[in-house]
Amino acid sequence: MPVSPSYRPDPRFPDLGGDFSDPVEPADFPRTILRFRNDRAAAEVGLDGLSDAEWVAHFGRFQPLPGQPGPVAMRYHGHQFRSYNADLGDGRGFLAAQLRERPQAASARGASDGANNDGRLLDLGTKGSGTTPWSRGGDGRLTLKGGVREVLAATLLETLGVPTSRAFSLIETGEALQRGDEPSPTRSAVLVRLSHSHVRFGTFQRAAWHERPDMIATLVEHVRGLYHPGVAAGDAPGLLRAVVEASARLSARWIAAGFVHGVLNTDNLNVTGESFDYGPWRFLPHYEPGFTAAYFDQFGLYAFARQPEAVFWNLTQLAGCLKLVADAEPLTEALNGFGPAYIRELRAAFLMRLGVCSAGDEADQVLLDATLAFLRESGAALRWEPLFFDWFGGFASSARAMASPRAGLYRGETFEAFRAALFNHESDRPERLEHPVFSAADPEEMLIDEVEALWAAIAERDDWEPFAAKLARLEASRRAYDLFC
Repeated sequence: MPVSPSYRPDPRFPDLGGDFSDPVEPADFPRTILRFRNDRAAAEVGLDGLSDAEWVAHFGRFQPLPGQPGPVAMRYHGHQFRSYNADLGDGRGFLAAQLRERPQAASARGASDGANNDGRLLDLGTKGSGTTPWSRGGDGRLTLKGGVREVLAATLLETLGVPTSRAFSLIETGEALQRGDEPSPTRSAVLVRLSHSHVRFGTFQRAAWHERPDMIATLVEHVRGLYHPGVAAGDAPGLLRAVVEASARLSARWIAAGFVHGVLNTDNLNVTGESFDYGPWRFLPHYEPGFTAAYFDQFGLYAFARQPEAVFWNLTQLAGCLKLVADAEPLTEALNGFGPAYIRELRAAFLMRLGVCSAGDEADQVLLDATLAFLRESGAALRWEPLFFDWFGGFASSARAMASPRAGLYRGETFEAFRAALFNHESDRPERLEHPVFSAADPEEMLIDEVEALWAAIAERDDWEPFAAKLARLEASRRAYDLFC
């Protein structure tokens, strides 16, 4: 197998043993048709030299990569819409491999700490790879539409600077699946995602539910050493502070991107503050605090503006688990850091989206407030994403913005307050505006009508060209914005 010298296997989670995972066998699919491979991500872990046949063998048939022990289904519990479920775990996926990122990839991301510059530990995890001991009677499969949607979501989130898992591979598997929430039978697929960690808040919850402080202590050391090495050994409150900071950053980046995850259960949040597992996601068409993504979220628990609240609630559940190995007071102190961290990260996220530099906390807060006020006043007339596209770079984009299709909306007192606040901030790397992407009239978005149109071309005509073209445009936008996740 032609792995490059930068391929560095480093399987760590299986070493924790049977309390945390179970060896499993992948499904034997009737077909394996490669639909998407992320060569840029593959290059970061030394797997870009695989032929398509080798790719399918490892990510469709799941022949173990060199130095990998074979797939394991991870054990965890979780609160689902705040109801505890002790019957969870990897039911249609598994951890296929763990490997190190190239140090050069860390530098390209803008990583600054020594551990990251040495190459992060990354996971190759699956979705739709077959049944496991935790399948709960499910078929362990993924619909092709679900796989396509996850590729699209992860790609745009990375473009917009959100810490996210990346869709690594999508292979159609030739089965006809029955589903209650979409026309059936429907096509099947197996997805592989590349992410920093699949250790969930629910991983700790399972150990706490079994009243195993020894397991909690093992997890604390595992997570601290691999993902938050700045935390001292055995310092559970310090680890919680690190996870709180990362989670606040993620929450703020979702808001700045106008993204609604849809299912913020404790098994869908991880210890590295990286967004993953995209089901009923949506991007905002316009500013609407109560906008929900999941049709089954009838009370708006995970609505757009309530996402920080949901993340904080989940963090309190993690803190409750850590009480088995730490005192309550320092854990509470760590939790109380979420609010200030979130506000700080939200200001930074809006500066990033608007392509301007900080002018100090007070001026940055004025800009944040003015941006939200203008979006709120504009309502459905102004979509969320075009505002950030038109005014990216601040004053340097004023002529471009006032010549855009939305120029007629850029007037009035609330807009003038936004523009004044924006112009108080210097443009950050204004040379980015020379990219051809910024000569377009409209930005790349991912509203539900477009998602459905992309899927219709595949479902009705097996036409993958619109999907591929969309990914190409998103890659161009990623290069143009050049945002560090």
